[in-house]
Amino acid sequence: MKTTDSPIKRFLFDCGSRDADTALGLALLRVAIGLMMMFGHGSAKIHDFARLKGSWHVPDFFPLYFMSPQLSLVATVCAEVLAALLLVLGLMTRPAAFVLCFTMVVAAFEVNGASPWFTLPANGKELAILYLIPGLVLLLTGAGAWSLDATLYREPKRRRW
Repeated sequence: MKTTDSPIKRFLFDCGSRDADTALGLALLRVAIGLMMMFGHGSAKIHDFARLKGSWHVPDFFPLYFMSPQLSLVATVCAEVLAALLLVLGLMTRPAAFVLCFTMVVAAFEVNGASPWFTLPANGKELAILYLIPGLVLLLTGAGAWSLDATLYREPKRRRW
């Protein structure tokens, strides 16, 4: 009898490759990007919430343009703190990477759309894209074997003939 996992469980918890070298690289990428996003960007927005809430950018596309600046800031903080924390833990890595990627696409191409691609010091479009790239890698590969996703989602053993 063959057991199959639900597509939702695979989407949420499939860790991708279980190769040891790949697992080390993905764990390093997840933890570094997650911590940098949490402490470098998310926590700063939490501390400056009162100052930022009135003038925060609201995306100019449906349905997000219905948000208030405060709600847009809360959504950004959730992406930069909660999604980054999920990346660090390796829990629901692909959905968390999607949320972070979406946030970085909005930051790069809408908020900083008029900015040049490269500036010194790195900020604006360049910095958002530098966070977008590892997010895309994690979205495509999954968390790797050293993650909570790998603990929660065990691949069914293949029957060998």
